[in-house]
Amino acid sequence: LLLLYYTEEAAVIVSGLKNTDVFVGESATFTCELSYPGVKNVQWWLDGSPLHNNFVTEISEQDGMIHTLTLNDVACHDSGTVTFRAGSLISSAKLLVKGISLLE
Repeated sequence: LLLLYYTEEAAVIVSGLKNTDVFVGESATFTCELSYPGVKNVQWWLDGSPLHNNFVTEISEQDGMIHTLTLNDVACHDSGTVTFRAGSLISSAKLLVKGISLLE
């Protein structure tokens, strides 16, 4: 019988956040995949401000390893750096919200 114990220190980021460009009013989704479930102290940030689950900000996880942030109905002022932190692991990406040109 072989028992495997996974520690937080063993977890790594398998797939980090990707830079995302969206238009005003659209949704922006960021996903970070960890190698092991159960990493504590998971937090999302936008330009240094912690994000919390609400009707605009959807935070979810799947199997404890795939962490997803969806920002709904984004505005130009939402442009910035999105950061995912899980324990000592950190991944960041840029969010660029583009205005809709009326000159087309």
